[in-house]
Amino acid sequence: MSVAIVLAAILPALFVAAAVFDLATYTIPNFVTGAMIMLFAVLAAVMAIGGHPLGLGDIGLHVLAGIVGLFAGAVFFALRWVGGGDAKLFAAAALWLGWDALFQYAVLGAILGGFFTIGILMVRQIPLPTVLVTMPWFARLTDRKQGVPYGVTLAMAALNMWPGTELFRLVVTS
Repeated sequence: MSVAIVLAAILPALFVAAAVFDLATYTIPNFVTGAMIMLFAVLAAVMAIGGHPLGLGDIGLHVLAGIVGLFAGAVFFALRWVGGGDAKLFAAAALWLGWDALFQYAVLGAILGGFFTIGILMVRQIPLPTVLVTMPWFARLTDRKQGVPYGVTLAMAALNMWPGTELFRLVVTS
């Protein structure tokens, strides 16, 4: 098994960690998104050293996708549509998924986010068993004054799209 495959296999665990943190605490720690960015840099270096077909142009398009994702996330954060962790997660996912997948990722994240939000709003309308409401993370999730942990759906969208990306194909065939 190549080092690139091992490195790329860590990414899904980081997306799951981001979703779990966001669901449980309404925050996505910087170390999770920071690890995603560092992991991408290490993977790009490993692939370049190993002579794999990931050129500077390809890396540049991934970085461009991350920058565009960060800008879009910052705008959404400024509009108070998402939290700061969500914005950073979107940018880190865009970095990994690349320019070709950025628009599809944004659309899938929005669709999943819409369904997730509607589901949470529906759950917030019904009386819940005491055993559920006594769990702090669930109480926060069902509190009508709270927002929605959008990072959950951003992570789900990224996990769904990751295996279909060119970078994934390059890593697996390396």
